[in-house]
Amino acid sequence: MLATSIDLVSKYDYLSEKFTAAYKWLAEHDIKNMEDGKYVITDGVFAMVQRYETIDFSEARFESHKEYFDIQYIADGKESFGMALVKDCKLNESVPDNDVYFYDTPEFFTKVNLKAGDLIVVPPEEAHQPRACYNNEKMAVVKVVVKVKI
Repeated sequence: MLATSIDLVSKYDYLSEKFTAAYKWLAEHDIKNMEDGKYVITDGVFAMVQRYETIDFSEARFESHKEYFDIQYIADGKESFGMALVKDCKLNESVPDNDVYFYDTPEFFTKVNLKAGDLIVVPPEEAHQPRACYNNEKMAVVKVVVKVKI
């Protein structure tokens, strides 16, 4: 699935070597049984395996990154995920050392539901709101966030 604006759809090559290395790594690893932590995939691409319980939409924060794409892959569980263009968001916190920027919840955003086996690719121009409950139900999730350097 690729959901983005017409301005961004041709800006990036979502099948470039870095992206295909990330997709291949995701397909070839038994992520549910991997330990949480960071895994280097190739130059400029790494994965972070994480486990958590989803949170209410009202608690989930919109964020973006300037140096990396996110490929967020659900290995187990379900979550909902808010998406908006950064240009439509109001910045409320910057942590440039960690390449993360937080925003107020925008007036207009899209919700995407992700289940085990689903992924979403998020470019720097899009803010995302991960970790939100699917159907208002808190549940355990195993996720991999693959960071792809621009």
